Amino acid sequence: MSRVAKVVSMADKNDQEQGDPAGSTMMFRRFVADNKEPEAAPKRPVTPYVLAAVGAVLAIGIIVTVVLTWS
Repeated sequence: MSRVAKVVSMADKNDQEQGDPAGSTMMFRRFVADNKEPEAAPKRPVTPYVLAAVGAVLAIGIIVTVVLTWS
């Protein structure tokens, strides 16, 4: 098995590109479509933290009210 390198001059390469000017554009569009950057991780919702804080304030308020009522 013999391996032979294919030698292409710059002039031949330029002729090939001019023969199919949209080919490189199509390959670039396909590359961009296939290699999208991963999306950023979604932000964690704030609602559970707000509800937990409101619940803690209410619980403390109820405890303080009961203690002051019974003392």
